[in-house]
Amino acid sequence: MKIVGIVGSNAEVSYNRTLLQYIKKQFDYLFELELIEIKDIPLFNQSNDQTKSVPIQNINRKIMQADGVIIATPEHNHTIPAALKSVLEWLSFNIHPLENKPVMIVGASYYDQGSSRAQLHLRQILNAPGVHAIVMPGNEFLLGKVKEAFDNKGDLKDKGTIEFLSSCLDKFVQFIKVVSVIEGPKKPALEPEDLYATGKIETTVEGVDMYADDWLEQAAEAVNAVEGDTYVKLDRGLLTVDQLNYFLASMPMELTFADSNNQFLYYNHTLPAEEMLASRNPGQVGNPLAKCHPQASFKNVEWVIQQLRSGELDAVRVNVPTHGPDKFVVHNYQAMHDKEGNYVGINEYILDFQPIIDWYLKQTGKTLEGGADGVSGASASDHAEESDAVSGASVREEDEVMDAVSGASVKG
Repeated sequence: MKIVGIVGSNAEVSYNRTLLQYIKKQFDYLFELELIEIKDIPLFNQSNDQTKSVPIQNINRKIMQADGVIIATPEHNHTIPAALKSVLEWLSFNIHPLENKPVMIVGASYYDQGSSRAQLHLRQILNAPGVHAIVMPGNEFLLGKVKEAFDNKGDLKDKGTIEFLSSCLDKFVQFIKVVSVIEGPKKPALEPEDLYATGKIETTVEGVDMYADDWLEQAAEAVNAVEGDTYVKLDRGLLTVDQLNYFLASMPMELTFADSNNQFLYYNHTLPAEEMLASRNPGQVGNPLAKCHPQASFKNVEWVIQQLRSGELDAVRVNVPTHGPDKFVVHNYQAMHDKEGNYVGINEYILDFQPIIDWYLKQTGKTLEGGADGVSGASASDHAEESDAVSGASVREEDEVMDAVSGASVKG
């Protein structure tokens, strides 16, 4: 069972964080607990909608994928901290990950009453329209005099307190199971994609027209981009920009990068557009994905990005038979993530693996016979629709399959 624990304080030192860390460590036999911090979430402002920003989308995704949520709140002036209230505003503005989600409230405070008044206020907020969480009734865990409650290892000292916390958590696990039966399987609606890339992320180059044919040159000048024989330190390597270009150009596939803001930023330019499996031209670099596609394909493009951004799929693979009988072409859309697991964009790679199969069969003496794969024994499909080879989910049937990043139609 997967549960997320929201640290309801943006303070560097928080006993409510310590409480959740203790739960994570001591009750791992009941569930897997992932802590969510709120200290980097901007103050709510409905005039400056940031629900599509990386930190808020990251919280949104983790809550949606969890079976339940534990919120640990301090008490500030008889209510919850402003930072926690602000996060709940974001999570009930244009996104609603807490809707029908089982929630347990805990809290720690310096005083005898624990965070009782803050917890009461938090229950009211979680029951509000737009939030509509399913809060576990009763079983309030109120940790008072918190300075004396933990030892120097971050463990609770009082046996009775530990037993009561254990009882509350046992009941929460049962509560989640009951809610899941009542609610039934429910797949959350995925957020619409901004294919026009009107948002902004940390790597967005501002002040340059995304639609300009010379976007690359303008953007490179704006950020003083390095080139030529300048060295670039990578995670495990040191290459010049020229060497990086040689390396990427040598890949036996067409590579494309689109960032999390849905802006097309790179392809390994080795062939004229008319000779590529999915045609691209230099002037497309920098365009929003909406500019790279006919509008009729937007639905397909959005679906692919939604699957990857939400974590529903790590990759989408599409067999494209329209390149001719002498080619086995697959379009692969792979989600990319940073070290913290945040979605950062799509790595699209397109490969004709017919030459590899031919080489392998020649080397091994094996053959393909009667429409069956003589190497693996798997039956070859006669349908245009192919299964996603990563997740097993079927790619939706459409009149034509569109390249979800470059905008090039793969219809013959």
